[in-house]
Amino acid sequence: MQNLDFSPFLRSTVGFDRLFDSLDNLVGQETKSYPPYNIELIENDIWLVSIALAGFSIDDISIETKENSLSIRGAKEPSTDNEDREFLHRGIAERSFELGFQLGDYVEVSNARLENGLLNIELKREVPESKKSRQIVINDKSNAKDKLKSKSVN
Repeated sequence: MQNLDFSPFLRSTVGFDRLFDSLDNLVGQETKSYPPYNIELIENDIWLVSIALAGFSIDDISIETKENSLSIRGAKEPSTDNEDREFLHRGIAERSFELGFQLGDYVEVSNARLENGLLNIELKREVPESKKSRQIVINDKSNAKDKLKSKSVN
């Protein structure tokens, strides 16, 4: 049997948790990418995306949203200090990156902060009042006639 790979969908969506949690359980594979990141459900309709960016500063990172997509880019200026240094092991990556996420309807970035090498992006779904479900009052036909009569009498 051929294994299906849903990892491109898993690593690039926020706001569709139940569907992709189910697919993740079916596939049983973890997504791998650079830089490493977590997507955490804080509350219903609030998420936190944490991206490990050791060595990156605020000036090296850009965050952009357009329609239902979120893109995070990072690029460091090539360091001239490294020419004089001899590394025995170099495990801290300083390469450029681009991460992209598809967001669910009405999911927006509410905050972004860089602290202790982690870029934390808070996402929140805010459905407009016009799109929320509402209870509709059902009028009784006889009740409506009584209201019309009482208005015409006055």
